[in-house]
Amino acid sequence: MPQSFEDFKLNRQILNAVADAGYTIPTPIQEKAIMPILSGQDIMGVAQTGTGKTAAFVLPILMKLKYAQGIDPRALIIAPTRELAMQIEENIRTFAKFTDLRTVVIYGGLGPKTQIAELKKGVDILVATPGRFLDLYLAGHINTQYISFMVMDEADKMMDMGFIGSIHRILEVVPRKRQNLLFSATMSELVHKISGDFLKHPTVIEVSAQATPAQTISQSLYHVPNLKTKLNLLQHLLKQDEEVKRLIIFCKTKTVADNIFHFLEKRYGAKEVRVIHANKGQNTRINSINAFKEGEVRILVATDVASRGLDVSNVSHVINFDVPIIIEDYVHRIGRTGRAFQSGDAITFCSPAEEYYVSRIEKLIRQQIPVFNIPEGVFIEETPYEERQNIAKDVDMQKRKDDPDFKGAFHEKKAKNIGNAKPVKATSLHNNKPGAARRKKSPKFDAVHKKDRKRK
Repeated sequence: MPQSFEDFKLNRQILNAVADAGYTIPTPIQEKAIMPILSGQDIMGVAQTGTGKTAAFVLPILMKLKYAQGIDPRALIIAPTRELAMQIEENIRTFAKFTDLRTVVIYGGLGPKTQIAELKKGVDILVATPGRFLDLYLAGHINTQYISFMVMDEADKMMDMGFIGSIHRILEVVPRKRQNLLFSATMSELVHKISGDFLKHPTVIEVSAQATPAQTISQSLYHVPNLKTKLNLLQHLLKQDEEVKRLIIFCKTKTVADNIFHFLEKRYGAKEVRVIHANKGQNTRINSINAFKEGEVRILVATDVASRGLDVSNVSHVINFDVPIIIEDYVHRIGRTGRAFQSGDAITFCSPAEEYYVSRIEKLIRQQIPVFNIPEGVFIEETPYEERQNIAKDVDMQKRKDDPDFKGAFHEKKAKNIGNAKPVKATSLHNNKPGAARRKKSPKFDAVHKKDRKRK
């Protein structure tokens, strides 16, 4: 197996860029993927985030493209989110800095004028989200005739986000003769389906059991009764300020993310904390991520929009304030820490309504998450009535998923009340007819109607 990047027989420009970026030893996915890609094979790579898989496909593509040529793209990299697309483009620029190869990234959320202008200047490697690629292709701004490499990164997220139709449309407009690379952290049924349409006799590369978190990540789980206690626990953990050097807090919804941001902003000030989610403008999100990367901001509160494609070194802690409902997102969330051989802590808060998802996550990652008691200094709040009701409803719904015959606590209570109720006197069907009530009150009712019928 290659012991250094020199063993891959990459050209000197690429090797110098790798050295400048501070990389010395290839990661397992790079060891296994680079040589087969260089030899022209289709690849299906299964690897968790933070393992260096972007470099695993970028380096051999740079080597095979060699130098700038023409104005149309020769390599197409499809990514599910704009954050991931931007991260891939940043990696390409890092490794291609001593070559004349040109890269352009296109994604939604911004007007297309600037992106169209960049494409017209000429491009060798095009990084794109599916929707924006199709928009610009259909408008005649992208010529796919010369594409010889196609990469689908984070294929599982692509399927989760409903891009399977867009991917099939893209496959219809790119040349059939090309080299295909697919990378995913998990292998769902949809990923298997798209890989069958996309890859030809692929070499399967799996650096660890699929969906297994990196070994450098220390995981912990706290069972917390309610939202207010979660906030108390978060506040307690943040008292260990020296240990928490750089933190990402993941939330299920935009509302919760905003509430946590305001809660932390009061304590630490706006300079220490930022929040990113789908309602934030693209420029705001980019600025927040850059400030976090550069160390200007210590705490980033985010929804799952940022769990993939956020490549930040030295993230010491990840806190799952909410357990993700899409269980595969757990691996991607905690993969923001413990990157590139560094250690990190991933802490999860679990309410009674979220225990179901934790059990499914543990089956997915094939390991139990160590459970810790809530520290003594944390005040455990009483669960408000409305929150208690919502938790009970969620638990009932989860039980129905596993057992379709399960009727739920509410149904059982209702059935019990019906069983104890007094029998109701049966009424004849004609009582429901129009005029039935008036007949009882007025004996003249029928006589009047008989006269009317005779007149007719």
